Amino acid sequence: MSRSRCRMYPGHELAGIVDQSGPRVTGWQVGDRVTVPFVCGCGTCDFCAAGDTQVCPRQTQPGFTGPGSFAELVAIHAADTNLVSVPDTIDFVTAASLGCRFATAFRALSTHARVRPLDWVAVHGCGGVGLSAVMIAAAMGARVVAVDVSAAALELAGRLGAVVLIDAVQDRDLVSTVADATGGGAHVSIDALGSPVTAAESVRSLRPRGRHVQVGLLLGAEAMPALPMDQVVARELEIYGSHGMPAQDYPRCCPWSRTGRCARTSSWAG
Repeated sequence: MSRSRCRMYPGHELAGIVDQSGPRVTGWQVGDRVTVPFVCGCGTCDFCAAGDTQVCPRQTQPGFTGPGSFAELVAIHAADTNLVSVPDTIDFVTAASLGCRFATAFRALSTHARVRPLDWVAVHGCGGVGLSAVMIAAAMGARVVAVDVSAAALELAGRLGAVVLIDAVQDRDLVSTVADATGGGAHVSIDALGSPVTAAESVRSLRPRGRHVQVGLLLGAEAMPALPMDQVVARELEIYGSHGMPAQDYPRCCPWSRTGRCARTSSWAG
């Protein structure tokens, strides 16, 4: 091993200006203002061709598989597939902040949970993605139940649109509290934290035919939690995992991106 040090620059939420492009990039020019999802597809596989770059087997993630937003320059592979245009009216901080927490919450609620007006949506964990889910669900016309162990987080969730606030430390029967508040259980429940406890409580908080979406990551020894599959069967519940959002879905999430360039496949930039 050489004496040169290998540096990793973190940061998976980014926006900026195209500095240069590879020979197979056709949709972008130097000087374009862009942002990118935190999961980038290879641009050539069947999943990318179908628009499902978020589950691409050869995906790259800025800040994890290569330099991220703390670097001065960041290479985005398959640029025509992964980049999203940012208009002059949107600042880079706002654009970058959409790439993980907000986009992830939006896709979880719209694609998997299929939230409808007046649905009861329970959000377990009010961190970045959880508070984004509260805000988005409320904007969709849903009635939101926010669950957290932090009084400050719950207060902020209330300001963002939650109509029921549950302190998971003080409440000894959280599932019953959700059921009472929602008239029989939530239509949609999201584990935005990622723990065996919150995952199970999210499933148990649902009414019959309800939909659970697992957004929070479960890692290490907690990666395979025990879930109440008896209730999943008896109540005909739906369970989904949700992992980010592809570039092609930005027009649904962010109206300003409708003026951007259409995503293309089978190209590479580096």
